[in-house]
Amino acid sequence: MKRDLMNNIHPVVAIAPVVVTDGTAQVSAAIDVRHYKSVTFIILLGTLADADATWAVTVKEGDDDTQGNHTAVADTDLIGTEALAGFAFGDDGETRKIGYKGSADYVSIEIDDVTANSGDAPMAVLCLLEPYEGHLASNPPV
Repeated sequence: MKRDLMNNIHPVVAIAPVVVTDGTAQVSAAIDVRHYKSVTFIILLGTLADADATWAVTVKEGDDDTQGNHTAVADTDLIGTEALAGFAFGDDGETRKIGYKGSADYVSIEIDDVTANSGDAPMAVLCLLEPYEGHLASNPPV
């Protein structure tokens, strides 16, 4: 059995590690997915200090690299649901994931504070991309 995920993925930081202390939404830059057959966002959580906060996740897509031009992805183009990718104050140290299977050239992700967080909320988002055959994950196409 060959166990080689490393050479078959290209990780991209979507949202760098950040500690959110208020209701500020976290928004990724546009990620170019034109040369990739698989797109998965991994949401990493730290210790969420606010005892009643919740966050919603929205995956967006667009045909250019301007995140502000992106629109919400139709549910049929998601693998998993945005509801399952969301999280609340009791989800300390957990991860969430959501995949994209649409046809847009660019994707982005937003994490919105639903209940006005007032404590420390450390989080980050990694985007895992799987290149098409013939493209190496260690040397992705430009």
